[in-house]
Amino acid sequence: MYDGAVQDLIDELGRLPGIGPKSAQRIAFHLLSSDASDVARLAETITTVKEKVRFCTVCGNVAEAELCRVCADPRRGEDQICVVEEPKDVVAIERTREFHGKYHVLGGAIDPMNGVGPDDLRIRELLTRLGDGKVQEVIIATDPNIEGEATATYLTRMLAPIGITVSRLASGLPVGGDLEYADEVTLGRAFEGRRTVS
Repeated sequence: MYDGAVQDLIDELGRLPGIGPKSAQRIAFHLLSSDASDVARLAETITTVKEKVRFCTVCGNVAEAELCRVCADPRRGEDQICVVEEPKDVVAIERTREFHGKYHVLGGAIDPMNGVGPDDLRIRELLTRLGDGKVQEVIIATDPNIEGEATATYLTRMLAPIGITVSRLASGLPVGGDLEYADEVTLGRAFEGRRTVS
């Protein structure tokens, strides 16, 4: 629709997750109207991220050194590992300030429809980490969707023979939500995870 470089920019932006054609066009024209120094700073930041950032050799979280800040922190407990799908999930859990153990990032979830199987995830690395005998509990914190559930079920079966406690994050009704808008799976999970209050 547009000449050369502008259309190339829109096409590249449109390949980003969550960016549709209209958003890509809006961002492209925002960049065109921005100061050259702002655009250069953005381009430099993107290049720097690709050059400096890698994945932690222990847990798979994003890091600028060999270890991420969680794995490098000696105050973190060694007896619990929280298994998540992506590095962004680590950030979400860290915001709660409730978990003080270590993490393991799988790099996705089992998704046969998109050709992602157990061998495509960092499951072997998780099993290797459990071999030292320090870990007492593995907390599975995959997303509460079909792929996350399949991954949690697979991990539970893999970890059962090892003799480590395996737990799953509770899921159910969100605070402030209405029962009439809850889907069957969410409502079912809320019933399964109910607890005594008196």
